[in-house]
Amino acid sequence: MSEPGSTNLSSATVMVMTAGGPNPAIVINALARRFPDLHVVREQPEGKWALTRRRARRVGWANALGQMGTMIAARLLRPLAKRRIDALLQSNGLSPAIAPDIPIHDVASINDAETISLVADLKPAAILLVSTRLMSRAALAAMPCPVINLHAGINPNYRGQMGGYWSLAEEDAANFGATLHLVDAGTDTGGSLYEVRTLPDQGDFIATYPLVLTVAAIDITVQSIDDAVQGRLRPYQAEGPSVLRYPPTLWTWLNNGFRRKIW
Repeated sequence: MSEPGSTNLSSATVMVMTAGGPNPAIVINALARRFPDLHVVREQPEGKWALTRRRARRVGWANALGQMGTMIAARLLRPLAKRRIDALLQSNGLSPAIAPDIPIHDVASINDAETISLVADLKPAAILLVSTRLMSRAALAAMPCPVINLHAGINPNYRGQMGGYWSLAEEDAANFGATLHLVDAGTDTGGSLYEVRTLPDQGDFIATYPLVLTVAAIDITVQSIDDAVQGRLRPYQAEGPSVLRYPPTLWTWLNNGFRRKIW
């Protein structure tokens, strides 16, 4: 029996927005075990060239192209990470594919009118973002419930991308972790809900850090959505310098790898 004033979790609609991939899939499966009425909104991934052009406006073309080079290299090295990824998933009893009974709604973008209309129809009690493009101000304003982000980094010092990598590169391994936070108009600037810290294994590198952090954050992700559904969110302002991160340039990544063994 539910406590007075609480929400029946089995009847609450929860939505996960993602661009797809194995990391979001393990979170989606975990949430579906807690919230049976879970829906996935899967957007088309943002094109690498469009992403690079946007970064170039912030950091210049040389850095933007260097960052794209690192991401291409990391993708090419994924076969080398397969053994570690398989072992991590197996040891935790996790599947990299979304369970077949979970409904998936394919859209072009989480910011499209089609997505906003879908949200209005399903009336979710909470929305989780996992590996999506930034939600626009207009789309966020149209959301009828709390929107939470799973961020692979400790805010505010490791906002943006590759927070786990940068914590290691800056000799701050104690902050190799993930944050659950509310989504606002900024990039990973909303109030923090929970944090988790862990450590990578020797075989981990830039292609496996996000999965390590996603696995470590499963429990606090479920707890955050539970809090949102139950109306007991308690966001707080995390302390520390606020730094927006990007993937390292190819030359930075190679330098840290060869000189310091941080790949």
